[in-house]
Amino acid sequence: MPAQHTRRAVLGASLAVAGTGVLAACAGRGDTPDHSAMDHGAPSGTAAPEGYVSPGGPEVAAAEKRRGAGPERKVALTATASRLDLGGGRTVSSWAYGDRLPGQEIRVTAGDTLALTLANHLPQATSLHWHGLALRNDMDGVPGLTQRAVEPGAGFAYRFAVPDPGTYWVHPHSGVQLDRGLYAPLIVEDPKEPLSYDKEWVVVLDDWLDGVDGSTPDAVLRELTGGSGHSGHAMPAPSSSGDGGPSRMLMGATSELLGGDAGDVGYPYYLVNGRTPQDPSAFTARPGDRIRLRIINAGGDTAFRIALGGHRMTVTHTDGFPVRHTATDALLLGMGERYDVLVTAGDGVFPLTALAEGKDATALALLRTGSGAAPGAAVRPKELDGELVTADRLVPDRSVALSGRTPDRTVRIRLTGSMAAYDWAFDGKPYTADQRHPVQAGERVRIEFRNTTAMWHPVHLHGHTFALAGSASGARKDTAIVLPRQTLTVDLDADNPGLWMLHCHNLYHAEAGMMTVLGYRR
Repeated sequence: MPAQHTRRAVLGASLAVAGTGVLAACAGRGDTPDHSAMDHGAPSGTAAPEGYVSPGGPEVAAAEKRRGAGPERKVALTATASRLDLGGGRTVSSWAYGDRLPGQEIRVTAGDTLALTLANHLPQATSLHWHGLALRNDMDGVPGLTQRAVEPGAGFAYRFAVPDPGTYWVHPHSGVQLDRGLYAPLIVEDPKEPLSYDKEWVVVLDDWLDGVDGSTPDAVLRELTGGSGHSGHAMPAPSSSGDGGPSRMLMGATSELLGGDAGDVGYPYYLVNGRTPQDPSAFTARPGDRIRLRIINAGGDTAFRIALGGHRMTVTHTDGFPVRHTATDALLLGMGERYDVLVTAGDGVFPLTALAEGKDATALALLRTGSGAAPGAAVRPKELDGELVTADRLVPDRSVALSGRTPDRTVRIRLTGSMAAYDWAFDGKPYTADQRHPVQAGERVRIEFRNTTAMWHPVHLHGHTFALAGSASGARKDTAIVLPRQTLTVDLDADNPGLWMLHCHNLYHAEAGMMTVLGYRR
């Protein structure tokens, strides 16, 4: 097991979470405001440059109108302090959507209008981001950029058209709240589903420390950064669930697949669908069933290598978009990535094992199709060391392949920083909400991510998918791994106006400053 560094950060003065942006959070607990009455003006408290599309501007409204308004799907979600059972006799105090982990999945059909009311019963302001969806900009859920934070005791009504089928998920975009229990799968069904399968298994992977021996994500961030936060998000006050605990700083975690350093945080638990390997969740099917697995990495600092013992997997989608079917033994998922696979179930009890890449620990769930003893918590199926298909080897389905076109604009971004200083950033500049990388609607945009650091980074762009340019594939994704000292080139069509967050999906790297904004010019 990699050693955990024992340096303790000096806790600086806590700062209040800023509640700025362009949309007003409503004032009563559980209120459901009339969206048409909300403020669509310029962001409050940010120096928004002139000449850019506002998240609530007419260009955004026009793009939403083009998506259409299908049948309404109403959902109510409450963010609240909760006691969560992780299995194996371990119960923790954390924050979650209700009293379950992951939160209850949200399921809609492509073309629907989702009307979701978020009630904030937490002691901190929060928000809700729809990871991977190409939705209207003022519903994207980034406080200080696209909306005001939803204050404690308040609520917010999210409403938008859901255009694309696929596997997505929801989580806050407020501080390090994602590293608690605030996440849930979002499944958008295809009304013209081309796949044939008997059952569906949603698999959510996570790394867990909140509430364990006094640990909180806020304390971990302070330890990593020495108590400093970047100027975009203020450091939260200590939470009511406790603050401190043992050092969680991780040293010596290495992975050849990730190009070296595997991560910064040593987690006491790794989970599949909210359960520890000592008491895993189980999915029941019959021998011969064709099962669709929708796999989501909701972790804060951990890449997972996943395999189903005794089975080959056929990859059908990545980040919600279909690919040419590709067989493999194992997959590697960075934080925020999703893969859909098909398996034909054998007869027995099989381990679905997710290796915390480079961290010498595993998460586990079971596939049960017959009698037999369950494998032990430490089982490591041989498929984990078998063939592994990476995103650059996947070929997009013809229906979603980006058309051949010379880029109109190239945006070059350097990934900078180090573990020693914990000064992660883009181009050496910690995030501020007034940053803009300009693009124009209708352009083909090329983004070159040049990683100058010794660490891997899963980069995520809100509101768009991009094609992996320069590879043999061009698979469509919204989150992709950039290996140390390597360059990742992606192409996208600028077809969704607004101000869109672009960031590393290592939660602690993002909160240290590795975030910026892609902004549409008027």
